[in-house]
Amino acid sequence: MNKGYYSLGLMSGTSGDGVDASIIRSDGQNQYQSLINRYFKYNGKIQQNIYDLKDKIENNPVKLNEFSEEVSLLEKNITIFHAEAVNNILKETTKDIDFIGFHGQTILHSPLQGLTKQLGDGKLLSNITKKTVIYDFRQNDLINGGQGAPLTPIFHRLLKNKHKLMLPLIVINIGGITNLTYLDLKNQMYSQDIGPGNCLIDQWIRHNSEKSYDNEGEIAKLGKTKKTILNKALKDFARKKKNKSYDVKDFDLSFVKGLSIEDGAATLTEYTTKILCDNMKIYFQNSKKNILITGGGRKNKFLIKSIEEKIQSPVKLIDDFKIDGDFVESQAFAYLAIRSFLKLPISFPETTGCKAACTGGVVIKNN
Repeated sequence: MNKGYYSLGLMSGTSGDGVDASIIRSDGQNQYQSLINRYFKYNGKIQQNIYDLKDKIENNPVKLNEFSEEVSLLEKNITIFHAEAVNNILKETTKDIDFIGFHGQTILHSPLQGLTKQLGDGKLLSNITKKTVIYDFRQNDLINGGQGAPLTPIFHRLLKNKHKLMLPLIVINIGGITNLTYLDLKNQMYSQDIGPGNCLIDQWIRHNSEKSYDNEGEIAKLGKTKKTILNKALKDFARKKKNKSYDVKDFDLSFVKGLSIEDGAATLTEYTTKILCDNMKIYFQNSKKNILITGGGRKNKFLIKSIEEKIQSPVKLIDDFKIDGDFVESQAFAYLAIRSFLKLPISFPETTGCKAACTGGVVIKNN
């Protein structure tokens, strides 16, 4: 590898369950090597505070000020947790880490208003870890007319190149929200959020049991889809303006209120996969047989089966290509940190809708 940087990526997704941490080595362009991947689960108090604060804010920017004290306190606690994760993973390597790519915890994403908020104090993290921190990756894209997401397509293309994956290629990342990257025969990137991922199912399970998610879709598998309320909910969603990016609060599970936990899980799984598959159709022309699934949702076997039935084609898990699907995004933000430091673009008109390709990420140098 030519000039390479060691970068530690930190990712806490919309599920709000913990922090994925990855150390990579990369030149920020075509070369990349995965070194260490670790997961650090939030303690119950932080996780609950994230859920509670999201519910209070309701994806309403005005309420960020109303609950500013709670926002500041949670941001501090989340940053300290990330710092502890950094110090733990650094014990496993002798490499001198050049950068920390710090995504933070999203509590609001309202791209049509040009606003997004990830909790994470880059200066505090740099002070604690004594490392150069690059964070706040989405703001520059918003300033340049984009929606601030998705930001991972440039890394998906790097994975495709490294692992010599066949084109055209669809990479579907099922987290709290689901985003899609499409690489055409010329390796050109296109991307957008295509709907909910785990968010509605997880929320339903949390509200109706002591569990935090539907393990492998076993609960949904026992239930029956309530088609009447499902069809009405799908029609209601179809009337909404389509975005290139979504927040979990753009989706509502109230239409399954009163159902058994099994029937609710089954109906929400069907609702989720129907929206995803409808929004994927535009990319299917030549790539229906080359679809990779990454993110936590790939472990929900019932959900994956539902997708396969709707598109009438099997899908592949990204793990089948010796890529750990749990850490694609944390590795991506390690890579984006390097690109941001080098002032290389991380978002593009075809991915976020920005006016022109632009870099992003605020650099806090370790003094």
